Amino acid sequence: MFKKILIPTDGSPLSAQAANAGVSFARSVNAEIVALHVTQPFAATIGFDGMAAAYAITDDAYEKASAEQAAKYLDAVTSRADTAGVKSTALSVSNFNVADGIVQAAAETGCDLIFIGSHGRSGLSRLLLGSVTAKVLSLAHVAVLVYRVKEEKKKEKEKEKTEG
Repeated sequence: MFKKILIPTDGSPLSAQAANAGVSFARSVNAEIVALHVTQPFAATIGFDGMAAAYAITDDAYEKASAEQAAKYLDAVTSRADTAGVKSTALSVSNFNVADGIVQAAAETGCDLIFIGSHGRSGLSRLLLGSVTAKVLSLAHVAVLVYRVKEEKKKEKEKEKTEG
C-alpha cells in the first residue's frame, strides 16, 4: 500500500508522539520513512519576532543552531525507526512556509504518504495559531494521515477539575 512515508517533526513532545505512531504505522505496512524537519530561513526571524535584533544573532549562528536542532530532532525519529526495524532517512529543509516545505519534501523524496500530527485545535485558537496540518492537507498531492496527538496536560487539568 504505502512504501515511503514522510514524518515531519518540530521536536515538540506532541510531535514526538506523532512520529512514534508514524514509525509504528510504517512498520505495520512494511514501509520506509523519511523523517523531516523544516526550519525557517534567518530572514523569517527578523521580520516576525525581531529575534535576531534582540539577541544579536548572526545569519551563520542561526544556521548553525538550526542545523544542530534539526539533527537532534531527526535523530530521535530515526533512532526510533532503527529500534523498530524500519528503514529511515533524515532530511532537513528550509522554507518560509513550513507546510510548503513538508509538501515539497514529500514530492522530492517520492513519499506516497505524509504522516503528521495535529493538536486538534479548533475555533479561535486555530485561527490565531494557524495549523500546519490543515495547510498540508490543502496543499498535498499525496495521501495525508493525520494523527491526533494526546495532550497530557489537558487531561491532567480536566482530571483536577473533576476531582477538585
